[in-house]
Amino acid sequence: MKVIKRVGKEPLALVGMGVVLLIVCAALFAEQIAPYDPLEVNLPNRLQPLNRKHLLGTDNLGRDILSRIIYGARIDLSISLVVISIALSTGMALGAIAGYFRGGIGAAIMRVVDIFLSIPYLLFAMAISAALGGGLQNTAIALVVPTMPVYARLMYGQVLLISENDYVEAARALGARKISILVRHIILNAIYPLIIQASLDIGNVIMWASSLSFIGLGAQPPTPEWGAMVSLGRQYLRLAWWYPTFSGLAIFLTVMGFNLMGDGIRDIFDPRLR
Repeated sequence: MKVIKRVGKEPLALVGMGVVLLIVCAALFAEQIAPYDPLEVNLPNRLQPLNRKHLLGTDNLGRDILSRIIYGARIDLSISLVVISIALSTGMALGAIAGYFRGGIGAAIMRVVDIFLSIPYLLFAMAISAALGGGLQNTAIALVVPTMPVYARLMYGQVLLISENDYVEAARALGARKISILVRHIILNAIYPLIIQASLDIGNVIMWASSLSFIGLGAQPPTPEWGAMVSLGRQYLRLAWWYPTFSGLAIFLTVMGFNLMGDGIRDIFDPRLR
């Protein structure tokens, strides 16, 4: 109940949650919501402006843009959730091992993490994607590698901080096993900052995935991915402004929604901000 009351006091968080809920519903019920097949080519209807049959117009192949944006929500959201899930779990495990056991293994893990963090994110993802080739699976891999070190570094710092608490020392004095202390007393108390970071990163990963698709290193045509749609639509910007505009607007609203929701979650669960 306290959490619900705090959410009610965060209007921007509510706006973000509303946008996120809309995107999630579009992704889950794309077949029921989309008026047309997103891959159906209809050349006589190419580059149609906004009208009753096509509320957001059509693209250069006569495909309904609204339908492609709705299905694009499923693709971009799926990529983001897969990337965040793998990066969060892997980074959390590496950071916990390095911070708790320390020694040579911990130092080696963190030095590799530091090297990865020193490389600009998008440049790192572009290099990996170019080496692996285009496609949704390779896009996810290209984004997991530079995302994971962020969670490893954050978990490492949390483990170092929590390991010095009295209740951890008490567990050691009572003879608790190292694995039990790490899981029950450290990781469970260190996970909240990582969850907050993950909620903020979901929107960022969608933006980065769209960026890779925009330059041709991500999703490939005819996949209805937002970044790829903007990339194709920019060629027709003067002739059909609606083609790239609504796809770009979908990216903007989704990223904004997740960022507002993440800020709200941070404000709710961080006692220092309260």
